[in-house]
Amino acid sequence: MKRYDLRHLKDDFYGRMGELIEKDLKVGEVGIFIFEVGDFSHIQKSADYIKELGHELMNSLKFNEVDWTIVVKRLDRATIEKRRAEAEAQRAEEVKQEAPKKTEIKKGK
Repeated sequence: MKRYDLRHLKDDFYGRMGELIEKDLKVGEVGIFIFEVGDFSHIQKSADYIKELGHELMNSLKFNEVDWTIVVKRLDRATIEKRRAEAEAQRAEEVKQEAPKKTEIKKGK
């Protein structure tokens, strides 16, 4: 387990966090990242970013009045690719289910 303090980067910590996950953590290892909250949008953006990278967000919690901590587990490439494929299939299914609803709305007008 490694701890990374990204508070000094203010709002521009995403790239560095991704770099540390990919290059500094070993597969299966957990990293704890602390960053400055700012306007709270960084909390959801950081969770989305970890999901986009394909790793596991294990926890997300308030550290103090101005800082937030997320706990991330680095996953192996095979698991990441499997998760990405599942996410793409889920998105395709959601789009497929939304198409008839949009058609119904247009017909109703």
